[in-house]
Amino acid sequence: MRVVAFAQLREMLGGSERTVQIAHGERVADVWAVLARSAPSIDELRVATRSVKNGRVVAFDEPVADGDEVAFLPPVGGG
Repeated sequence: MRVVAFAQLREMLGGSERTVQIAHGERVADVWAVLARSAPSIDELRVATRSVKNGRVVAFDEPVADGDEVAFLPPVGGG
């Protein structure tokens, strides 16, 4: 599955896109956990991060399937 990260999360992961393998029955939270294993510091952003599956904002308990695209949108500052 394709995972896209934006803003600060992209920097913490060292890039904007990743491909991850998922098992049947996994959820967006499981995709996050895969990313956090390689960059544990991202967990500090989880509470305020929005998840998007195939262009639609979803909860972290949303099921995912092979072929989905999941994007993570952390809070963005600026003015």
